[in-house]
Amino acid sequence: MTYVNDLADVGRGDVAVAGGKAVGLGGLLQAGLPVPPGFVLTTAAYSHFVEANRLEAGIQELAALPPDAPPQEYEAASGRIRTLFKNGAMPAEVDAVLGAAYRRLGDGDSDTAVAVRSSATAEDLASASFAGQQETYLNVRGMDELSAAVINCWASLWTARAMAYRAREGIRPDDVRLAVVVQRMVEAEAAGVMFTANPANGRRDQTVISAAWGLGESVVSGSVTTDDVTVDAGTGSVVSRRTADKEVMTVYAAKGTREQPVAAARRRTPVLDDRAAAELAGYGTRIADHFGAPQDIEWARAGGEFFLVQSRPITALPEPAADTPETWPMPYPKGLYFRASIVEQLPDPLTPLFADLIDGSVARSLSALMSEAVGTNVIREGDVGLPTINGYAYYYYRTSGMWRMMGKALTAVGALARGKAHMGVAGWRDYSHPRYERVITAWSAKPVTELSGAELLAGVQALLDAGTVYYTAVQSIIPLAATSEISFGAFYDKLVRRDGDPPAQTFLLGYDSEPIRAEKSLYNLAAWVRDVPGLASAILNEPTTALAESQRTGSPPAGVEPAFWQPWHERFQEHLDRFGHAVYNLDFASPVPADDPSTLLETVKFYLRGQGTDPHERQRLSAERRDTLTSQMAGRLGPRRRAAFFRLLRWAQTTAPIREDALADVGLAWPLLRRMLHELGRRLVASAVIASPDDVFWLRHQELRSAVEFGLAEAGAPGAAAIAITGADRPVRAAAVEERRMLWRGQVKAAAPQMLPESRWMEKAFGSMMPAGSQHQSGDIIKGIGASAGKVSAPARVLGGPQDFALMEPGEVLVARITTPAWTSLFTMASAVVTDVGGPLSHSSIVAREYGIPAVLGTGVATQRLTSGQQIRVDGDAGTVTIERPTPTQAAPGGDRMGA
Repeated sequence: MTYVNDLADVGRGDVAVAGGKAVGLGGLLQAGLPVPPGFVLTTAAYSHFVEANRLEAGIQELAALPPDAPPQEYEAASGRIRTLFKNGAMPAEVDAVLGAAYRRLGDGDSDTAVAVRSSATAEDLASASFAGQQETYLNVRGMDELSAAVINCWASLWTARAMAYRAREGIRPDDVRLAVVVQRMVEAEAAGVMFTANPANGRRDQTVISAAWGLGESVVSGSVTTDDVTVDAGTGSVVSRRTADKEVMTVYAAKGTREQPVAAARRRTPVLDDRAAAELAGYGTRIADHFGAPQDIEWARAGGEFFLVQSRPITALPEPAADTPETWPMPYPKGLYFRASIVEQLPDPLTPLFADLIDGSVARSLSALMSEAVGTNVIREGDVGLPTINGYAYYYYRTSGMWRMMGKALTAVGALARGKAHMGVAGWRDYSHPRYERVITAWSAKPVTELSGAELLAGVQALLDAGTVYYTAVQSIIPLAATSEISFGAFYDKLVRRDGDPPAQTFLLGYDSEPIRAEKSLYNLAAWVRDVPGLASAILNEPTTALAESQRTGSPPAGVEPAFWQPWHERFQEHLDRFGHAVYNLDFASPVPADDPSTLLETVKFYLRGQGTDPHERQRLSAERRDTLTSQMAGRLGPRRRAAFFRLLRWAQTTAPIREDALADVGLAWPLLRRMLHELGRRLVASAVIASPDDVFWLRHQELRSAVEFGLAEAGAPGAAAIAITGADRPVRAAAVEERRMLWRGQVKAAAPQMLPESRWMEKAFGSMMPAGSQHQSGDIIKGIGASAGKVSAPARVLGGPQDFALMEPGEVLVARITTPAWTSLFTMASAVVTDVGGPLSHSSIVAREYGIPAVLGTGVATQRLTSGQQIRVDGDAGTVTIERPTPTQAAPGGDRMGA
């Protein structure tokens, strides 16, 4: 039985024997890096101690706690287990080899100062850090102190936080063991932590160093504010530096360590100058290359030399992101910029290909509409556009063009009222919608795999243009619906409503619209599933990702009978064929439900578990209450007022659902358009232009067009030839694509101004027309627009898009930049809705009122100010969101750690 291994001999396959920390240190030594010498007391020694003292049964009994056990139960179990270790005796065999190894480490000295570190078998791994869950002891001298420190390290395998952490990770108590690393202490004059990737923005080309005087214990205990230095990993140059006022430092004591004040002259002196920071960052780059992953490293410096005392993979590292933009430079100075209208459906920065294609498409559709409406070419080239600023789309109006269009405003309003230029409800129903469908049908006639690269690119442009023209027509319905609701509401509030009467919106509920029909379709599907023996349990027990993949392939998941699966597959596909084109975001890089039905499957499961309400019954009750109230109101009105009441009411009741129907079909072409782009992407992967089909969205239009013109996007285009032509050994646009993704990830964190230039006169002239409120709110109360009545106190769930939908839990408050009809399935789970963009006549408000949940919209800052898990109070009457409880503490990448 081997109880001791030299640290330099520990390899990657020795985790079960030496633990994760020891494997990391052994790797550093094998890579020729400066690591203090040491040895490992293996897990065999731990097992021998447990066996010799007959502790195993007691440990397993006490440690068998469920993940949701209260903290006090974990604390009690930990205390009893640690008492077992404290009362145990070190076996003679282990004591002998430990003493021999200790003397060798000190070159015969029996009083050498060492660091004693826990090294668990499930610690410091790529899948689970467990950092800081067990103990480290510094400045340990002599065999008595060493034996005590070793036993304490073994016992720390069973701290309350370590047991709770393992329970949450699904690691059984009988699956873990602990080794102990013993290293010669470094007389550190400075120490700290280094991340070989920036944990704040995920950038792998930046190394972040925290440094303090003395031992590293002051860094990890939080007793000192560290110097923070960011180094460009490629050049070694310092990117940024913050030098702290370091009041205290940790130093050796006669036993262990102690804190002492930092000399006044050193308090504000940088711990590492640029040259030392570059040297340390160089070690970090070598370590990351050696392990093949970004590392979280503890270091110490003595006598001007660096020593590395720990290295572990960084867990939960975000994808690389550029700096969040702080200035908003306008590309065309003589004009005004607004984030309204179609831009409301583009809450995030645009992907490059969509940005290139949508700009000209919007300008063409608006120009055509205005020309047809007023009879002249009011909009000239360059008057209108959809440029991006820091990636965000803005409606741009050149100043002269805006004045020209405003001069024709009355003519345009008259054309809208008459339904000219295919505007209004009749124009949408009889012309715009059928025309959009015809374009899609024409491009659907031939499978995308049989189209040439040029045909695919032409199809993408044609379908996007058709969608833009359609949305332009829909914009004529939105003001009609808004006007009808405002007119009825004003009449009702001034001439009908009395104290105690319901709000005007009550009379507009209970009607069908496309989002409501989609919800009822899912509810009906769940009801049908319940009647098929065994199918409900099979769907509930199957992971949603597996169900979504099976829907795509048509093959039943493992464990589901094909006889059950096929009818389900067909019925669910019918739902996707009808409703799967609803867009979460108009940017075609964002999947639609037809591509990834995971959210809809979660809704079906929600209903199968008996949660939520029956939408048919909810609608029936709303309609019944609406009709009863209508009769009551009409009964107390005179003939003329009653006639006006019904005329305005019918107008609003007819137009509002049509707006929802029209908006729901904006993405009608998106499933086909996305299939075309993915087909181009697959061909470009084969030609070594990009690494993944999804990378096609991150190409510029000119790059994609050039690939088509060079024949690189043809079916069967030879990838080897492309590599030979370019001389590349990897996809030729890979670096550009990753750089653009990184830029986008930084941009998405920004709060884009609603109007540019930002000025008082712009706010005064146009602020009331914008769909979002002030972005300069502070304090615990966020103001918006109360769009659906009621008050709810619940945890927030901030969702960036469909990629986050699986995180939504029933009863949470849905917080998003904006919601579209595609988000409706989440309203079944939400207790309230809060958005950055929107108003009392937007989709979010209409659906929230149908569901009877509070809504506060147009806050401007909700997604920036709120964090998932925060307890918030949503007041749909006052239009406020109050933060009731601070953000839950989130561990930094790598977790807690003990000192160097």
